[in-house]
Amino acid sequence: MPTCRECDDEVDSVVTVKVDGKSRKLCEDCADRAREAHEVAEASEAAVQQMMGFKGRR
Repeated sequence: MPTCRECDDEVDSVVTVKVDGKSRKLCEDCADRAREAHEVAEASEAAVQQMMGFKGRR
């Protein structure tokens, strides 16, 4: 059985997700958490950039 790289539990299947530019094999729960964290980080960065008048991306 495959093992999740995040929580080290044996799961039925793993999903490949890009986290911080790296592909990681995570279980569905950890993959959902990683996606949510990425979306929150993007939203907060966009809010700060808008507040400071930044027009470009990194």
